[in-house]
Amino acid sequence: MFKKHAEQYKETIIMNERAAGILMPITSLPSEYGIGCFSQSAYDFVDWLKAAGQSYWQILPLGPTSYGDSPYQSFSTFAGNPYFISLKALVEEGVLDKADCDKVNWGKRADSVDYEKIYKGRYKLLRKAYENSNISENPDYQRFVAENSWWLSDYALFMAVKDQFGGVEWTKWAEDIRLRWANAMDYYRRELYFDIEFQQYMQFKFYEQWMKLKKYANEKGIQIIGDIPIYVAMDSADTWAHPELFQLDEENVPVAVAGCPPDGFSATGQLWGNPLYRWDYHRNTGYQWWLSRLSYVFRLYDVVRIDHFRGFDEYFSIPYGAENAIGGHWEKGPGIDLFRKVEQALGWKQVIAEDLGYVTDSVRQLVHDSGFPGMKVLEFAFDSRDSGCANDYLPHNYPENSVAYTGTHDNETIVGWWKSITAKERKLARDYLCDNCTPDKDLYKCFISLVMRSSAKLCVIPMQDYMGLDNSCRMNQPSTVGKNWKWRIRRRELTMKLQKEIHGMALRYGRMNWSE
Repeated sequence: MFKKHAEQYKETIIMNERAAGILMPITSLPSEYGIGCFSQSAYDFVDWLKAAGQSYWQILPLGPTSYGDSPYQSFSTFAGNPYFISLKALVEEGVLDKADCDKVNWGKRADSVDYEKIYKGRYKLLRKAYENSNISENPDYQRFVAENSWWLSDYALFMAVKDQFGGVEWTKWAEDIRLRWANAMDYYRRELYFDIEFQQYMQFKFYEQWMKLKKYANEKGIQIIGDIPIYVAMDSADTWAHPELFQLDEENVPVAVAGCPPDGFSATGQLWGNPLYRWDYHRNTGYQWWLSRLSYVFRLYDVVRIDHFRGFDEYFSIPYGAENAIGGHWEKGPGIDLFRKVEQALGWKQVIAEDLGYVTDSVRQLVHDSGFPGMKVLEFAFDSRDSGCANDYLPHNYPENSVAYTGTHDNETIVGWWKSITAKERKLARDYLCDNCTPDKDLYKCFISLVMRSSAKLCVIPMQDYMGLDNSCRMNQPSTVGKNWKWRIRRRELTMKLQKEIHGMALRYGRMNWSE
């Protein structure tokens, strides 16, 4: 059974020491090949974090991305994104030529990802590396495939068939493979053997390179905060391989989909389109799929942030085919029962509950009963567009068992937010700071300091906020497509001056990484 809350408190992410971390997506790291990856730049960034006194590196989901390039809409909840595989490491292995990598047009801007060019350039190089690898003779590869066959077999076939059908979503495939008839499964596994092996090769290299980077970070006293969406994408191997887990009809068409109701940020709400879980089925299986999912991600990360945690209490159900979220309604989720089963099966795990948005008493109770720290976002304390309780986000009210942010990947940067709120809201914020003197252009540092000196045992600040960047560097604007997930930091911007400023805050507010 669950421990008493007081006992849980000692074992959560926050432990007994104050700490700080930085939110920085892998994609945003410097790289000579158009997108951040598991290259030397990632190791250099770990060193930079350590020198800045940081103890945590929070990243975004690492899954292979689909339409819109969102890491929250992935082709698999288990697979890794081949974009993150270091091409330089493959050159060093002797399976790629540097000249071939240098010939590719990766885009003109070092501060932005050009996903179209990445897609066109990377997979050709990765295919060449695979063909040069003799991977089937590698005992480590064979072991990886055997140990992960429970998800990898379906994923690799899914991606190979998707390529065969020109990349269209699986719901538009031929009926026999769309519905996974046995003869069709055998046919495609035979006909697409090398395409399937190529997909498995990419997953092996992803896992091999990521675990090496994670080990390096851990040795430096840096814990990795991973991130998983509560939902999976409709166009994913998960939905195709296990339609029984979701609210689909006999033709595997959704009955209802996920989203969020209208609020101050969107008059029509958010229509995510993810298939909803069939929670009665999950309950009857002892939540086996969820146990497998969480067990796997805790191999990849030290701490897991679960996005949209409130969906376990109640989830917003929107009729399939609706144009927006206005016609949706709330349904009950699994509640604490799921997390009791998780603890019984896996033991106590370090989880951050993303409990933002409209928070009801029952959501608060679920977070409290779980023992997981919730999230506090400073921007919400002074922004009338937020539908939550502003009082909860004032730093003097942060409980120790929480993780505090200036903003998240879905929010404006703190500089952009300050420009977008009303004069009345700016006055409230300055009154709270007792600061009418600091120029607007420098005020972001005051907000970061405000969060850092709160009682929250862990503070995570987006890198764009530490740098004082405006909304042109925002990571994501929900309900929009085509302009998100692109921001990258340039190598020259990771300066010693910035490092010393961040180090000073960590030291000043008792959040230093003192590990050797």
